[in-house]
Order: sequence, then structure tokens, then C-alpha cells
Amino acid sequence: MFHARDQIENPVTGERLVFHETSAETGGERVVFETIVRPGGFVAAAHVHPFQTELFEVTAGTVGMRRGTEKVELRPGEVAVVEPGTPHKFWNAGDDEAHFVCTVTPALQFERLIATMYSLAADGKSNKKGMPSPIRLAVIANNHFDDVRLPLIPQSLQKVALVLGASVGKLLGFSATYDPQPGDLEPAGA
Repeated sequence: MFHARDQIENPVTGERLVFHETSAETGGERVVFETIVRPGGFVAAAHVHPFQTELFEVTAGTVGMRRGTEKVELRPGEVAVVEPGTPHKFWNAGDDEAHFVCTVTPALQFERLIATMYSLAADGKSNKKGMPSPIRLAVIANNHFDDVRLPLIPQSLQKVALVLGASVGKLLGFSATYDPQPGDLEPAGA
């Protein structure tokens, strides 16, 4: 799907990813990408990766992060690790673009999830927080249950709700993936 130097942008949340290493290139071991977050930008929602570790290495600007109950501000040269099962979210905490390199291990279907969510936002199919409609989100989240979950709500309840919501969503024609249009993924140097 993605290749090194491909990039994708979420115009709603203000995030742009530039891929350094992809799942295909690492045999699924990891995906590595630079994240550029414009001032006021943020990740769409607090979330949990049940089986993945995320490593954030800040290279420019200030990244605010809530990791579990801890709230931190990271500056260039600082690193944060988010272990599997830890609720987290991030945002640009400064006045300039924030840049960090993120490593997600193992990759699982992280790239497909990002492609779907960012492409929906780019096509105007998300709210002001970057989230699609609840029924469409149920189809996506049910498909990516190994990649991402909500914090606080018990997993068993989430799964039941997602299965029910996804069934309705599929009847309405929603798919678990939403592909970018041809030409949307351009090398970073283009």
C-alpha cells in the first residue's frame, strides 16, 4: 500500500505523515513515519493499541501528550514510549509545526487504518474532530479491533457494539476501508 517517502494528510486534524519504512518493507515488523502536526493540530481521539508499541521521537516543535494518566510536553530530542494497552492522544502544544518520528511495532494493519481515516477526512466524510459517522466508524473499528480501541469502555462491550454497528453499516453500504484517490499519495519530495 504505502512505500517509503509516500505521504498522506488529514486536513481536519492537521496531521501529515511521511513514511520512512512500511509494513511491506519490514515484513510487518514495524511501520516508521514522520508526523508533521500544524499548530492547533491533534490526533482525532484518545485511543489504545492493544498489541502495538508506539515510540515517539520529537524532532521539532512541542508535542503535547496524554499517556495513561500522565500529561507531558515533549521537545526536540525527547522520546516517549506508549506500551500496548495504554490510552493516549497527542497534539501540537506550540505555535510552530511539530515534527516527530513514530515507530509502530508490529505494524499489523496500522497503515490501512490511517489510509482509511485520513482519506475520509480529505473527502469531507468526517466531523470537525476527524471522525466519520458512528455507523461508518463501527465498520472500520470492527475491522481494526486488533489495531485500535477506545479507552475506558470494556473491550467486550466495544466488540459487541461494533459487531452490531458494523452489520448495520455494511447494510448501508459502508466498507471497512476507504481508499485514497489515485495521485493522493505522493513522494515527500514531489
